[in-house]
Amino acid sequence: MKHSQKYLTACLPGIIALLGGASSAFAAAPSSASVNFAVLSAAPDGGGAVTCTRAIIDGNVGSSGLPASVTQTDCTITGAVVAPVSANAVTEFNNEYSALKAVSQCTETFSATSLGNHTFTPGVYCFDSAVTETNAVWTLNGGSTDTWLFKIGNTSVGALTGTDFKVDLVNGATACNVTWWVDAATTMTRGAFNGNILAGAAITLGGTTHTAGTPPVETFTGRALATAAVTLTDVAFVGCEGSTSVSKSRSKCNQGVGNGPESCDPGNSNQDGFNSNPFSGSRRTNDELGGVPGKPGRLGN
Repeated sequence: MKHSQKYLTACLPGIIALLGGASSAFAAAPSSASVNFAVLSAAPDGGGAVTCTRAIIDGNVGSSGLPASVTQTDCTITGAVVAPVSANAVTEFNNEYSALKAVSQCTETFSATSLGNHTFTPGVYCFDSAVTETNAVWTLNGGSTDTWLFKIGNTSVGALTGTDFKVDLVNGATACNVTWWVDAATTMTRGAFNGNILAGAAITLGGTTHTAGTPPVETFTGRALATAAVTLTDVAFVGCEGSTSVSKSRSKCNQGVGNGPESCDPGNSNQDGFNSNPFSGSRRTNDELGGVPGKPGRLGN
């Protein structure tokens, strides 16, 4: 099994259980919190390109394009670049997208395309069509284990568009427990966005133009997972890992080659040169990604 495929495999049982019990709010974190890509272009028929310009991506990046394409211009990616991801990984992502689409029990439903400043407690919020916000703040008020699902374009074609749009987290709410299911494209210009985006078309994230070599002004935290191209320009993108922040510490592991991946900090294990660990918050990778004695596993091998 290819490692890009492994990243998505664990998602499906969780989402089935989640959807079976969905009512006014999630009983567990959205399944996208298990996807170990910060940025993923999972175009089912190819053409899935990732373009990163004057940006920083803290996490793994995957592309399913034909040919696979991850283009970096003054762009730093601290995780692994997987291009192409496996065909099965694309299938599993699309299955997850379809499963979220099927969630029908909404805490609240909106016909308006703009709410302006608004506060949301944990729950499932359904928007009939597109949402466009400018100079607005959506405040998510809840604890560290609470979850939110926003469905954009729930009953008709709907894109998510924000300009100087901020998603604020208060009282312990975390970006990795927020999911945005979007029927069509997602376009964010400046602002401060939080949450895992699963888009039915392209994702475009843009910040304030800045000089290459200096930190971007805007930070987006979560994931950008699309069935088409993903473009990031002048932004710092901090990817989620598991259902918690990438900064969460893990216990040490020293398992040895060939015993499978661990959900832990590989600080006591052999290190490879990929400068990332798709199974934990560490930016080092142990040698246990499916390797066997004499042939340690390496991401992409």
